[in-house]
Amino acid sequence: MLSPTPSDGCGFKEMGRGKVEMKRIENPTSRQVTFSKRRNGLLKKAFELSILCDAEVALLIFSSTGKAYQFASHDMDRSIGKYRSEVGLPDSSNPQFRTMEFWRSEIEELKRSINTLEARLKHLSGEDLLSLGMRDLKQLERQLKIGVERVRSRKRRIVSDHATLLKRRHKELHEDNTRLQKRLKELHDGNLSSTIVGENVCSMFQQRILQDENLLKEAEKVSH
Repeated sequence: MLSPTPSDGCGFKEMGRGKVEMKRIENPTSRQVTFSKRRNGLLKKAFELSILCDAEVALLIFSSTGKAYQFASHDMDRSIGKYRSEVGLPDSSNPQFRTMEFWRSEIEELKRSINTLEARLKHLSGEDLLSLGMRDLKQLERQLKIGVERVRSRKRRIVSDHATLLKRRHKELHEDNTRLQKRLKELHDGNLSSTIVGENVCSMFQQRILQDENLLKEAEKVSH
């Protein structure tokens, strides 16, 4: 049975079969087994106290997953109401109190959600990893790999779309240049000014084609 005080200054408690260090049990299976045994022992002691001493006992236990366990020698609601009256808390049957309790519960739930999301964001940023075990770290690593692959996939899609657009523009410019040269040949009458204008227009189109070809090459380099 647990001693009411530590046997030494190291955080250990005496038990019939040796010493147990008073800290969180890391192994989930061992933690669940210990919880079940000690919960049952605590419920049994509460029952014995109510019978042997004619005491009104109300006991509530919540597991780490939020599951509730309880024992009440009398009506639980009556015992809770009696406790609230004893410590000066407002009557829970009051509608105004129920509204306040509802919003207080909502606020607490939102705070817990915010804290969970903030912790998760820090983990995804590579911060505060000391609290994570090997299983949590492996899961975080998988999530990061999936996220990186999605980012890369989106990046490749953007580059591919841009390259496709440049290819289409390049093809259109080539077609425009071909049509223009054909038209100039048809209209060619030996006029020098017309020849100069035609050459200037062709030169302009060729420059645009070269610019688009350079952009296309850059896009292809990025995509690879």
